[in-house]
Amino acid sequence: MSKYDVLIIGGGPIGLACGIAATKARLNYVIVEKGALVNSLYNYPMYMRFFSTSERLEIGGVPFMSINPKPGRQEALEYYFRVVQKFHLNIHLFEGVKEVKNFSSGDEQHFEIVTSKSTYATKNIIVASGFYDIPILLNVSGEELPKVSHYYKDPSYYSFQKVLVVGASNSAVDAALETWRKGAEVTMVVRQGEISHRVKYWVKPDIDNRIKEGSIKAYFNSTVKEIREKEVDIETPEGIITVENDFVLALTGYKPNFSFLKHLGIELSNDEKECPVYNPETMETNVKGIYLAGVVCGGMDTHKWFIENSREHADLIINDIASKEKVVHI
Repeated sequence: MSKYDVLIIGGGPIGLACGIAATKARLNYVIVEKGALVNSLYNYPMYMRFFSTSERLEIGGVPFMSINPKPGRQEALEYYFRVVQKFHLNIHLFEGVKEVKNFSSGDEQHFEIVTSKSTYATKNIIVASGFYDIPILLNVSGEELPKVSHYYKDPSYYSFQKVLVVGASNSAVDAALETWRKGAEVTMVVRQGEISHRVKYWVKPDIDNRIKEGSIKAYFNSTVKEIREKEVDIETPEGIITVENDFVLALTGYKPNFSFLKHLGIELSNDEKECPVYNPETMETNVKGIYLAGVVCGGMDTHKWFIENSREHADLIINDIASKEKVVHI
């Protein structure tokens, strides 16, 4: 069984930042990621552009050079690949965590982590697992049909099809505009009375104008009632209407793996946000030796933490671990 000072769950940008910090502090660590490198970014839409500028996505002091004011998905994938190469990060890809056992006793503790490929022992765990793997479901009849997807990748797939987009945030707006520009007949279903104010400022006028001119049909204050093979029922303020439909993109958001956090013994707030309990000065949870980093810290409030404002979690965590291990601070 391999033994480490730190085991990092999640190979996204913040998990990599934790690995870099551990390297600088001379801690023995490993990163385990259940998918590809920066898996959530890999699964972003093909032509997605970040809200942030490139320098605000940097980790480890490595410059992120982009030819555009706002870098795209492909540039980010290349950047983080180069970061891993530069620091020779110890990362195991396509290796999901199956079970975590806590063998804490008094002031001494260690964890045993069983993955899909191996078993590890570690003194500390950093959970940097993000939130992109579990979609928030519509919970309506027909949601299980093959025509329904909670992820959107490439607009060309939907050319000249009747596409229903559910949601009004960045992913939904991007999908609506991009598929429309590939010839799709696009209908949006929006629970609120307007497009979200969080939509990228250079995109919002575009979607507002397409809706205003009628190029994209939008039903506000509305919800999907039922999905069938060739049509969808929508509950609107004027009553239920039925639209012909080939594909449904239910882009209603995602959530952290709360069941896994509970399995670790991490306490969650007793409200709808289910924020995990942690010390903001060290990022250590109520379970000694288990830390949180990145967007997972916000619970259902997934808009609270981004790469740019959670990079600092890595140094907070590793400095706390280093002080306990009496090794180099970073």
